[in-house]
Amino acid sequence: MAENVYECMFIFNANAYARNPAAAQKAVEELIESVDGEILASRLWNEQKLAFPIKGHRKGAYWLTYARIESTRLAKLNRSTQLNDSILRHLFVKLEPRLVDPMVAVAKGEVPVEAEEEAAPAETAAAKPAETAAAAE
Repeated sequence: MAENVYECMFIFNANAYARNPAAAQKAVEELIESVDGEILASRLWNEQKLAFPIKGHRKGAYWLTYARIESTRLAKLNRSTQLNDSILRHLFVKLEPRLVDPMVAVAKGEVPVEAEEEAAPAETAAAKPAETAAAAE
C-alpha cells in the first residue's frame, strides 16, 4: 500500500499536559512509531478553553503532528489513540501531496521560499503609496 502524509491533531488533557509537557510529545511519538510511521513535524499548537466539555475537561492542549503513515495502518493508529487516556480527542486528515512541503515547513516554523518571494512584492507595493504621500507633502 501507499504511504500518505497525514495531519494529526490531538487534544490532550490540559492539566496533565501542564504537569508534564514532554509526556505529550513522547506519547505522540510512540503512537506514530507503533505503526511504523515517520514524524515530519510535531509541536504544541495551542492551549485553550474547549467549546464544550470533553470527558469532563474544560481546557485542552492541542498538539499538531504531520506524519507519513501507510494507509492500512491508520485503523491501528486510530484504535491506539482511543485507548490512550491522556488524549481527549483526535483527528487524522490525509494531505494532498502538493500541500505536504508547505504545511510541514509552517509547522516547523520555517517559511517556504515561495511565500517569501510572494510577500516581498506585496510589501513594496504597500510601501509605495506611503512614499508618494510623503513626497507630495
